[in-house]
Parts: sequence; C-alpha cells; structure tokens
Amino acid sequence: METGVPGQSSTAAEGLLGTTTAADLKQRSVRGGVAAVLGQGLTFVVQMGATIVLARLLSPEDFGIQGMVFAMTGLLGLFRDAGLGVASVQREVVTHEQTSTLFWINVAVGAVLTMLAAAMAPFLVAFYNEPRLLSVTLVSSLAFLFNSLAVQHRALLYRATRFVAMATIDVLTLGLSAMVGVGMAALGFGYWALIGMAVSGPMITAAAAWIAMPWRPGRPTRTSGVRSMLHFGGALTFNTLVVYLAYNTDKILLGRFWGAEALGLYGRAYQLGNVPVQQLWSSIGNVAFPALSRAQGDPERLHRSFLKVYSVVISATILVTMSCAVFAEEIVHLVLGPKWSGAADVLRLLTPTILAFMLVNPFGWFLLAIGRVGRSVGIALLIAPVVMLGVAAGLRGGPTGVALGFSTAMVLLIVPIIAWAKHGTGMTARDCWNAAKPPLIAGAAAGAAGWLFKLACESALTPMPLLILGGALSLGVYAWILLIVMGQKGLYVDLWSQVLRRQPPRTSEDLGPAGI
Repeated sequence: METGVPGQSSTAAEGLLGTTTAADLKQRSVRGGVAAVLGQGLTFVVQMGATIVLARLLSPEDFGIQGMVFAMTGLLGLFRDAGLGVASVQREVVTHEQTSTLFWINVAVGAVLTMLAAAMAPFLVAFYNEPRLLSVTLVSSLAFLFNSLAVQHRALLYRATRFVAMATIDVLTLGLSAMVGVGMAALGFGYWALIGMAVSGPMITAAAAWIAMPWRPGRPTRTSGVRSMLHFGGALTFNTLVVYLAYNTDKILLGRFWGAEALGLYGRAYQLGNVPVQQLWSSIGNVAFPALSRAQGDPERLHRSFLKVYSVVISATILVTMSCAVFAEEIVHLVLGPKWSGAADVLRLLTPTILAFMLVNPFGWFLLAIGRVGRSVGIALLIAPVVMLGVAAGLRGGPTGVALGFSTAMVLLIVPIIAWAKHGTGMTARDCWNAAKPPLIAGAAAGAAGWLFKLACESALTPMPLLILGGALSLGVYAWILLIVMGQKGLYVDLWSQVLRRQPPRTSEDLGPAGI
C-alpha cells in the first residue's frame, strides 16, 4: 500500500494522510460545515431570486422544454465524473500520478459524453415530437466537457478541507450564471435563457476551481495504481444511474404523456420543495463525507460522528419540509406568481418524498465513507422498481397523481432502506431512532402549530404576512421543543463552541496536492 507521494518529505506525506487529531478534525469539520451552510444559504437566496424573476419572465412551457432535455441528458450526466471525484476523497491517501491519471480519464469521459449527448438530439425530437429540442440538446451537450475539467480540482479542495473556497466557488458560479439566465430572459430569448444559465455554470466552476486549487495535472500513467479507484467509481456511478432512473421517471413520463406545460408545473413545484433541503444536504454532506472517511478506521468514533450528523441534517431540513406542506399555496403565490397556482397541490403532495429523502440519504454518505459501495448499489436496486411503480400508478392523475405515487413509494421504503444500510455496521435501530426522534417530534409539533395558525388567520391575512407570521410561530415552537423539551441544547452549544474556538494549525494537507 502506498504511504505517501514520491519526492515528498515524511511530514508532507503525513499531512496528505490526514494525521491530524480527532479534535482538530472535528473542529475543522464544524467550521467547514458552518462555511458550507452559509455558502449554501447565499446560493439559495440567489437561486430563489433567479427563480422568482425567471418564473415571471418565462412560461411553464419554456421550463418544460428545458425539463425534456435535462431529464434525458441528465442520464448521461451521471457519468460525467465516473465516480472518480468521490473515489479521490474517500481514499486515505492519493499520489500526484493517481490524481493526474484520474484527471485525464475524466476529460476523456467528458468528451465522449458531449458527443453522445449531441447524438441523442434527433432521438429526443422524435420521442417528444418537439423539433425545438434539436438545437437545445446540441448546445446543452457542451456542459459535459466543462464539468470534466473541474472534477479532480474540486476533489482536491475537499481533501484539503478548503470548504470556504468551495462555498465561494458555488456562490460565484450560481450568481454569474443567474445573471446570464435573467439577462437572456429579459431580452426575450425564452427557453434559451435557461439553457444559457445551465451551460455557463460549468464553465465558471471549472475556471474558478483551477484558480482556487493551483494543482496542474501531469501525464497519465498505467502504473499509477488507480484500478481500485476505478472499480469504486464504477460501482458508485452504477448506483447513481439506478437512483437517477428511479427519481426521474416522474419527469420523463409526465413530459411524454402530459406535455411541456404539465412537466413545467410539476418541475417548479419539485424544485420549490427540494432545492432548499438539497442545498442543506449538499453543504453538510460535502463536509461530513470527508470527515467520516477519515474516521473509517475507528468504528466507535465513526458511528458517533455519523449519528450526530444525521440528527443535525434532520434538524436543519425538517422545518423547511413542514413549511412546504402547510404553506404550499402561499409559497407558490409569492415565489412563482398567480399563474402557477396549480403547483401548490403538487408541492404539498411531494413533501413526504422530501421527508423520506431527508431520512435515508445520509446513509449514503456513511456507506461510501466505509467503502461499502456494493451495498449502496443493492439499496438503489431496491428503490428503483418501487418508485417507478408508484409513479406509473399515479400517471393517470397528471402532476398531482404522479406526486402522490412518488411520495407513497418513498414512504414505504424508509424503514427497509435504513435497516439494510445499518445492517452489520454496529449501529442499532435504537441508535438511529434516538438520533432522529428529537427533530422529528419538534418538526411535527411545529407543523401542527403552523397549520392551526393558518386555519385561524387564512381569511384575515394576505399570503405574505400569513407566511411570515406562520413561519415565525412554527420556528419558535420548533426551537423550544428541540432545544429545551427534547434536550438538544447541549449538542448545538458544543457545535457553536467549535466555531468560536481558535483555528488549529494548518498542516501540509490544507494546501492540497499543489505541493506534490
């Protein structure tokens, strides 16, 4: 087994191995988590701002045209990094030769995907009977090549725990690409504004990642020892492919049988409910996965760390989910506008799906951190047919029927997924329940308080004050029950103390493999 990087001193090699203390790793993870959450908060504000503006400048049909292309080309997007970015982070140590070889593999994959996406254009035109998809698909295909240029640089930033840099890149990318999209929409480009926004994002990310991580690839070598990483990445990509097919069957079938307008309505509702929690998951997961990977040699610390992360993830997201269920009409009216009123029922029916995601998705980080990607694939193969059947069963009901079928399937899967994920790892059902119970009970109480407030005041208040006052009441109830009644105050006081504590000394790893 390789223990360092050729030509480096032992001290530098130790830095690359991540031989910092558990306390330092905890503090860096907490600080990184705060930076990531703040970054995602800014990203959410920008994204919601862009959504509000674009929803008023564009039509549901414009969003449906984009959705038709992205539901299909997104399938190719699952292969854009071939799982090699995650493989680079999960490994305890990587060499310059390995990273360089992986970089060129990613570029080759990106070029192939660009050509395949372009070749799919005539098929999409025939499948949806929509001639406009030809040029839209050809332009959208360029995103694959730009994405491939940033995979290893982003992975190296994560390995170096440079979460502030990653958050800055994400905010910068979304801000600039949103400017492109809104500007094009204001100039009357219609659905091309959405395509311009989607393609400019990967271009900006690639440029920013190369600036933030000044590592430059060398020549690829056959003897770099990446075979096991390719195997890990291949299994992860297959897992992602299966899950993607399951989670996008709803959009593909709606677009095929109900048309662009129905798909646009459903897609905006899905985005309203899913984007806030996805961004929170992303910010926490980007910090949790490297930290859990470092702890994989210490099962007790690994389990303790994961359960804390699991509780925090649920705590941070459940109030958003409950608010979408209770205040669906008000959220749709304020964010999308009156012409999107049909999205409110879809949003409410999708909230059980988002709740299920919240409960099961963190186990994916855990399984990947301990290298059990095979089990993750097995769970994906369980999810896919159940979700597809649920969506197909609800298709006759249009967007609301599909939302109900999707949610029913996901709720039925919660217990089997968690049971399988934890099996043989040393975690018990009681451990998982004890971590999830406080935020779930607090969230249910907050949702009930918001619902009662809405029933009492809906006729007297307009949507904005109803949402603001009801949300404030729900937040107050949630915080009181979670922190005081359920006794979680100590957990969050400890997390806050890690943020305020003096930053530990930086090791050579903090600089990343640019020093290789």
